[in-house]
Amino acid sequence: MRKSWLVLIAAAFLITACDSTADKSGSGNANAGAGTTAAQPNFSFGNTGATGVNQLAQDVADRVFFATDSSELSPEARAVLDKQAEWLKSRPNLNITVEGHCDERGTREYNLALGERRATATKDYLVSLGVPAAKINTISYGKERPAVDGHDEAAWAQNRRAVTVVQ
Repeated sequence: MRKSWLVLIAAAFLITACDSTADKSGSGNANAGAGTTAAQPNFSFGNTGATGVNQLAQDVADRVFFATDSSELSPEARAVLDKQAEWLKSRPNLNITVEGHCDERGTREYNLALGERRATATKDYLVSLGVPAAKINTISYGKERPAVDGHDEAAWAQNRRAVTVVQ
């Protein structure tokens, strides 16, 4: 009986230690499934223009938004991607993944296809601006990773997006 209690206490200690270590390091995953890079560590290398995972979002913007049922890039989205392309071209050693996302409406299959079209439209535009296609992967999460919980137009508008994630 005493041995069982010791094992239970040791397990609780390990779980607590692991949890508090992640929080202190800043790499806790509070936004798991949110489709953002906010939970990933930010690495900065002096004043060399930082090539960290989070740096794109800090320097430019890491996402563009779409109209309902559309994969067409708006003028605002193109302006963001113009800046992303310049940022990426100045860091030729980086690879990226463009994630396509949708709001909660529609079937899973429809949203996966729409998310793929959004990611592909984003990739194609970046490539047209001189970012090497071989440096860009795409993935669709459909409606599975909302950035904002909610069942109204304000939430849906933020979930209809393509997010550029530095690898």
